[in-house]
Amino acid sequence: MSSLPSALVTGITGQDGSFTAELLLEKGYRVTGLMRGSAADSLGCSEHLRGEIELARGDLLEPDTLRLAVERLRPEEIYHLAAPSFVPDSWHRPSEIMAAIAGASAAIMEAARDLDVGARVFVSASGAIFGDALESPQHEDTPCRPTNPYAVAKLASHQILGALRTHYGLHASSGILYNHESERRPEQFVTRRITRGAAAISLGLQQELTLGSLDAVRDWSFAGDIVYGAWLMLQQEQPGDYILASGVPHTVAELASTAFACVGLDAERYLRVDPSLVRPPERSPSVGDPTKAREQLGWEPRMSFQELVERMVLADVRSLRAAAAASQ
Repeated sequence: MSSLPSALVTGITGQDGSFTAELLLEKGYRVTGLMRGSAADSLGCSEHLRGEIELARGDLLEPDTLRLAVERLRPEEIYHLAAPSFVPDSWHRPSEIMAAIAGASAAIMEAARDLDVGARVFVSASGAIFGDALESPQHEDTPCRPTNPYAVAKLASHQILGALRTHYGLHASSGILYNHESERRPEQFVTRRITRGAAAISLGLQQELTLGSLDAVRDWSFAGDIVYGAWLMLQQEQPGDYILASGVPHTVAELASTAFACVGLDAERYLRVDPSLVRPPERSPSVGDPTKAREQLGWEPRMSFQELVERMVLADVRSLRAAAAASQ
């Protein structure tokens, strides 16, 4: 029997799962990643960790598979990160989104409760739960007014966790995560569209970049910093809910300007706004107040906005150069 602390990470093939696995391995954990397919399938963002982590099967839409994985592995810590994350898709499949987010979270917490081995559970919530907030920045007690099915499902997951924690005394914590990025972010997200677009234009592979509203405001942090906050939550004597965010607002225009500057270009020369992609302005900017996490966890983002954008752009430049060389 291994003496290493054990952790189960759902969403191992994604951005957050891969950074969490890296962090836990560095800290001496035995890490098992949960994935929908077989061990022979691609590990996505965690492919470079193949051989260093164990793998187990689990599907968000099959609660019994989640329960069986927890029962078999009996982990000391569970990081439940898996969830559909591209918000526009949630409008097309709201019932599936609810099952995959709220239903899966409930199944994992039920399994942790029934094991009765004191497993500590982290569940990923989202700053989107505040939706049409009446204040900015938002804090943990800001009233929630979700505006899309994804946000409704994340709020349900967050509230189920709180109810089960109170009723059963579970060591379960909800991380209210604001936008967090890296070079591992899928390309349909605006951050990667911008950094990859800047990289492609700098290499002569693209002529312009089409975006929606340049005035939209977001609170962007580095994904690696966010998952460190998740780990800190499970090291506390008492569980709790914490906003993990930079607390600093930036517009899409700022992100684009910063990204293009990384490759010596003026963003304004290459950006085109598509009116069909422009959404109505939000009542309050989506910005999180990380005061509680800073004061109680000792957490704060270590990578600046500038450093994050530069990291992403340079990674995209390397990737595109490699792809171009391979095709010759």
